Amino acid sequence: MSLLEHIRACNNADMSQFLPFFAGTLRIGWIHRSFARRLGDWPETFRTDADGIALSPQFRDFGSRSAALDDVLRALAASGEVTGWREEAFPVMANWGDTPVLQMERAACPRFGVRAWGVHMNGYVRRDGALFLWVARRARDKPTFPGMLDNMVAGGQPIGIGPRDNMIKECAEEAGIPRNIAEAVRPVGALSYCHQVAETLKPDQTFCYDLELPAEFVPVNHDGEIESFELWPIGEVVDRVRGSFDFKFNCNLVILDFLIRHGVMTPENEPDYMAIAHGLHRSAS
Repeated sequence: MSLLEHIRACNNADMSQFLPFFAGTLRIGWIHRSFARRLGDWPETFRTDADGIALSPQFRDFGSRSAALDDVLRALAASGEVTGWREEAFPVMANWGDTPVLQMERAACPRFGVRAWGVHMNGYVRRDGALFLWVARRARDKPTFPGMLDNMVAGGQPIGIGPRDNMIKECAEEAGIPRNIAEAVRPVGALSYCHQVAETLKPDQTFCYDLELPAEFVPVNHDGEIESFELWPIGEVVDRVRGSFDFKFNCNLVILDFLIRHGVMTPENEPDYMAIAHGLHRSAS
């Protein structure tokens, strides 16, 4: 299997199936045409026209928009149309660094095609010049992608905390990495993709981090989200990514980026090098 298959799998969206979703004149998401009809049950909250679907103009600020949408989201959760509710608010904005126009429950973001951000970290070890990568396996009771392989530490980016602080927090919760070690985490770039599952859309972006860990360190999960950790030689990681979809879909991109940056994947040993490098940065907009 070509490594490029993971780029394609993460960017499988058919945008002709979606209508733009606006707050005022700002596009903040994409709503599947079938789901847009369902939102017609809340005529005081949404307006639909030839240009797309929008929050009613009566909601003019962060607080009123957030409250109005939250009422709808809780009704959708009660009917089973939004699953995996976490009581975790994500910022809603067109681009990172903008002022959020509202906040919404994390679990509902794909239903509205709202861009979400996350932090992913490759934790690695060097032994006698050889490179090893820590690989996590997600808990079997996770609401999303249970039991799949994952990056050593990863998490969504909620409102009210910066990516680096969030990454350090996740290091402690997911892998038991003490703060004095976690503070050495290095921001190494960002990835983007646009992934569709049925009527949901994830036009998401990921902040990537590297952390070189002491050879003797052994991660221990503390939040119940990770079942186990294994330290793999980098060649074994490459073989698993090349030969399977065992890693959660976007984790493959984080690993491919790591392979490029650490010189494991080169133009000489990977015929799809250029397509992979460019493919790590795509979005719906």
